[in-house]
Amino acid sequence: MADGARAPGTPAAGVARGASSAWRARYAEIDATLDRAPQGPERDALKGEIVAFFKAVEGEIAELTALKEDIRKLVEKYKTLASASPSLAPAFEADRPRVHADHLGASTFIEKGWSRISLGDYEGAEQSLHKALELSPNDPQSESLLGWAQMLQEKYDDALLNFQKVLMRQPANALARINVGYICLKKRIFGEAIEHLSKAIRLDNDRKATLYAHFYLGLVYLEREMFEDAQTFFRKTIALGPNLIEAYYELGRALWFDGQRDEAMQAWRDGFATNKFNPWGKRCAELLTTVEGGGQPPRVA
Repeated sequence: MADGARAPGTPAAGVARGASSAWRARYAEIDATLDRAPQGPERDALKGEIVAFFKAVEGEIAELTALKEDIRKLVEKYKTLASASPSLAPAFEADRPRVHADHLGASTFIEKGWSRISLGDYEGAEQSLHKALELSPNDPQSESLLGWAQMLQEKYDDALLNFQKVLMRQPANALARINVGYICLKKRIFGEAIEHLSKAIRLDNDRKATLYAHFYLGLVYLEREMFEDAQTFFRKTIALGPNLIEAYYELGRALWFDGQRDEAMQAWRDGFATNKFNPWGKRCAELLTTVEGGGQPPRVA
């Protein structure tokens, strides 16, 4: 394990267990006192102890909840470091589920799944969402989130099955549709990818889905060496979402392989200039340096 990494048996985990054990020990003390059925002043004092105990635990929960949200900031910082191989997969975007009282408890596992995807713990999310579906089978929200967790682990066959289930119940779910299109692209099922991505564009009911549908259609045509069509879709992508820097990178490749090398280099300059700190902006700059030195762009992104 890398230096500084924390495993379940490390001091950090031990501190967490120790704090929980201290609260449990206090609970056991009060419970044992209640079993003696105290009377008079001792009983009155016990009431104050229980109230104080409750408030102390409530305060601890509030602090831990705030810390949990702050940890998300650490995750975002980490993501900026883990940028050596940026992914073309859709950026995760789904409304946070609301935990509500249900006699099965499925909503708790759905919320856990969403949180773990947001934190990049796709394996943990998959486990939580399988549990949610055990408790509440055929729930579209659970199936969709499970598809996300599996897709981001590159478990494309499993993810495809779950997104297809979602689309059977919600054919106008454009995000699920572009995810199917992306998976078909990765599996090189180009005809089906074009069908789903084109339908997402026609639906035009989700701005992000429309943006990614154009981008992935560009990738489909680039893979098929239909460079002019690829350029058209990448330019539309940039018009719809100028901050999707990977579109500049891919536009440059489509132009280069179409023999338009000056235009390709300008596309990479534009991508880097738009966001030099973005992982794809950095890749644009790196590729520009490579071709200026006599190298070639990669055939695969």
